[in-house]
Amino acid sequence: MSCNTVSLAALGPAGTFSHALAARLADEVHLLPTIRAVFDHVAAGKGDGLVPLENSEAGGVGPSLDALLTHQVFITAEICVQVRFHLAATVGMDAVTLVYAHPQAHEQSSALVERLGVPVVHTSSNAASAEEAARAGGGAAALTTALAAERCGLSLVARDVQDAPDNTTRFVQISKTPYTGDKATKCSLLLDPRTDRAGLLADLLAVFARREINLTRIESRPARRGLGRYVFFIDGEKGPEWAGAVAELQALVEVKEFGCYPHLEVSGWR
Repeated sequence: MSCNTVSLAALGPAGTFSHALAARLADEVHLLPTIRAVFDHVAAGKGDGLVPLENSEAGGVGPSLDALLTHQVFITAEICVQVRFHLAATVGMDAVTLVYAHPQAHEQSSALVERLGVPVVHTSSNAASAEEAARAGGGAAALTTALAAERCGLSLVARDVQDAPDNTTRFVQISKTPYTGDKATKCSLLLDPRTDRAGLLADLLAVFARREINLTRIESRPARRGLGRYVFFIDGEKGPEWAGAVAELQALVEVKEFGCYPHLEVSGWR
């Protein structure tokens, strides 16, 4: 399944994976400085957004998970794409003395970073990494996208430096209103146990097990109410038992629903 929407807000500056993917999905892309800014844009009713949610190597994207916790938005589609990182600079690889990298890029390309053995400066996006390396010049390099490197006049001194060849990031489209079509294949929600007791998590998971609902992801995140307090992000396959499971969970804990949505394919992505 594929689609094209009118406009999407995404993490900028130009050259990020978010920007490249949003441009494939929408006629118009609004680039914003942070993931939280994308959520603010959507929550304010200014339009839909596109954000990275999880990576096959680095796991959940913290800023997106935290914003889902605090913003009233819905997930209306998911898109999974392979991501490739490159080391870009104006000097050869043996002359690199400093690397600019987004924390996710750093984690997903950790083997190369360790081999280089040089300081790493974290940035707000892959495109910002390229901009900082170009501005610094000399032995500065960036872990970045091919598009961002080209935009900043950097050469790719090492290609495809991600740790895993099938490195994949799952993006989600977010909206002020839920998806209402008939192509939904997955559902997402947040479980917030306001009280703590032995066996609570087992009881919550048993709700899905009894109804034979396959969970595709469960991830804990600090509830920001003190040490040891967590919320749980749950993704599961949509089916006739999902609504009943949600109703049963609501009797046990606080539930925040992000809706049910389709999986989108993007042709020609590389």
